[in-house]
Amino acid sequence: MEKKLKVAALRNGTVIDHIPSDKLFKVVSILHLDTCLNQITLANNLESAKIGSKGLVKISDRALAEDETNKIALIAPNAKINIIRDFEVVEKRPLVLPDEIREIVQCGNPNCITNNQAVSTRFLVLKDDPEVRLKCFYCEREVKIEEVKIK
Repeated sequence: MEKKLKVAALRNGTVIDHIPSDKLFKVVSILHLDTCLNQITLANNLESAKIGSKGLVKISDRALAEDETNKIALIAPNAKINIIRDFEVVEKRPLVLPDEIREIVQCGNPNCITNNQAVSTRFLVLKDDPEVRLKCFYCEREVKIEEVKIK
C-alpha cells in the first residue's frame, strides 16, 4: 500500500501533533492563531493509532515560546511539538506541566486579588492525583485542568 501525505510538508516552523480532535480549536484559540500572519495549516479528525482521532497544527517560520507550550500542556498534555528546519525535524519538545504557572490562567474566584487588582495570576500545579489540578497561589481555590479559563 502506498503511503501519501495528508498534509503538505513544512520547510521551517513548528508542528503541533497528536492534539485530541476535540481540543484542536482550543489550541488554536489559546495561541491566538486567528491573528497570526504566518502560514498555518490545520488538520482535524486524522486517524491516529494512539488516540483514535487527532488534530494537527503547522505554523510556518515560527517557534513557540515557553508560555505557549505551557498553555498547550494544559489543554493537550500528550501533544507533540516538533521544530522543523529545511524540512527536517531538528528538535522534539516534550510538553511538561511546570510546577507553577504564571499569567496564563485566570482565577475563577471573583474575590481573588488577581481579579480585583493589577496582580499577575500564579497557580501551583497539583500533580499528586490522577486528575491534575491547579491551585491559586493567592486565594487557594483549586480547579480541575478541564475547567481552567486561559487568558
